[in-house]
Parts: sequence; structure tokens; C-alpha cells
Amino acid sequence: MSTDQIRLSIFLGVFFLMLFLESRIPRHPTVDSKKRRLAINLGLTFLNTGLIKLIFGAAAVGAAAYAREQGWGLLNLFEVPAGLNILATVILLDFAIYWQHVLVHKVTFLWRFHIVHHSDLDLDVSSGFRFHPVEIVLSMLYKIAIVFLLGPSVTGVIVFEAVLNGMAQFTHSNIRLPLRLDRALRYLFVTPDMHRIHHSVEVRETNSNYGFNLSVWDRLFGSYIEEARRPQPEIVIGVEQFRRPEEVSFGHLLSMPAQVRAVDQN
Repeated sequence: MSTDQIRLSIFLGVFFLMLFLESRIPRHPTVDSKKRRLAINLGLTFLNTGLIKLIFGAAAVGAAAYAREQGWGLLNLFEVPAGLNILATVILLDFAIYWQHVLVHKVTFLWRFHIVHHSDLDLDVSSGFRFHPVEIVLSMLYKIAIVFLLGPSVTGVIVFEAVLNGMAQFTHSNIRLPLRLDRALRYLFVTPDMHRIHHSVEVRETNSNYGFNLSVWDRLFGSYIEEARRPQPEIVIGVEQFRRPEEVSFGHLLSMPAQVRAVDQN
């Protein structure tokens, strides 16, 4: 299978599994039309995927192959066994994405684009791909730079992107895990309950739980919140400025960065 086929298979498999589970074991009541939101979020997904292919081609995977050819990056300086290379790649890229997420919350210019992701009035599997095209392009430039510095194997990058794809859908999904399972998983991984706190309208909670896969970074760097101020089913999701469905239509999302008030810049 090609890299694109692997990504598509993972995307579709996890997507439909989470959609099914959301219909059976929902954690949070919905306030907006799920069909409308799915159309908007998937529309952004297709737009962003096409944009990345047009601008970057093979993107991070291609960058890894080029770095290997040129001998660039930390992992290319040593003879690292294939398995260890993959493990190091997944952990180090996960660490890099954690800090990228912190930056898009703390830097005003970046938050203007990242707010599109947080403007969703509900949280479900499709929210994991709701990003402004400008943020997607900047994110890919960041990822490529990290790949050049790290020098990971192509396989390591493919595995990482598979993890990123699957976990983005899982952590945003509106599913209810048994509390004991949630608590056990949180020692190492991000869970839907943990990430839902990050999508709270409360600024203190929005600026917490930045991880997408490994929860250890939030614990190590003091950005972890165990429980939201409200119980999970009562968490108000979104941002204060955009609270009506008509304010978060597909067209409005594309122009949203120009509409953000200073008070909403975290």
C-alpha cells in the first residue's frame, strides 16, 4: 500500500468506528446539527488535504526521505536500529507537536487561525480535522523543519502520522469511556475526557491539556488539568465570541481570523 492509501485506510477506519460509538455511548449532549457540522469539518479536511498535496507533495514523508539522502538530522548521525528509530521518531515528533500546540495558543497571530478549531460548538470525531488552511500550511512547515532537524526514517514518519491521524479522531470523539479505563489510559495517553477540557469555553481550561497522543508532556510541563470546573456532560464547548451556528459556517470559518477580538486571543 502507498502512504496515501495507508492514511486513507486509517482515517476511514477510525472515523466510522468513532461515529458508530458516538451514536451508542455519547458523553456530551449536542447543541448543533451533527450533519451540518460533519459537512463543514469534512469540507475543511478535503480542502486542506488538497492544499497540502498541491504545495508540499509528499510533505513530511518526502522531507524524511530527502533528509536521509543528505544525511541531515540527529538520527542520521548515528547507527540507530530500525525499531528504536521509529520509537524515537514517534516520541520526539509527539513532543514537538505538543509545543506547537502551546505556541498556537500563546502567540496572538497564530491563535487567530487556531480559533477555527476551537470554534466548533460540539466536539466529535470530525473536530479533529477542523483547521484553517493557513494553520495547516504553517503546521506542515513546522513539521518539515522538525523532520530535517531530527532525521527520522521514512517508516518512522509514516507511523507517527498514522498515530496522529488516529489519535486526533479518538481524542476529539464524543464517546463515554468507563471512568476506570479513562483514568488508567491517562497515565500515558490523552483520552476524550481529558481533551474535552481543552475545548472548554473557560480560558483556563482552554489553555491546558495540549497533548494529542502522550499525556506525559502536559504533566511534565504543568499544563495538565484533571477535571474541568463543570462535570463532563455540562462543559460548554467552543469560544465566547462565536456562539451561534450561523457564525461558524464554512465561509465564516475561512474569514474568522480577521474577526477575532483581542479578548479572545489567549
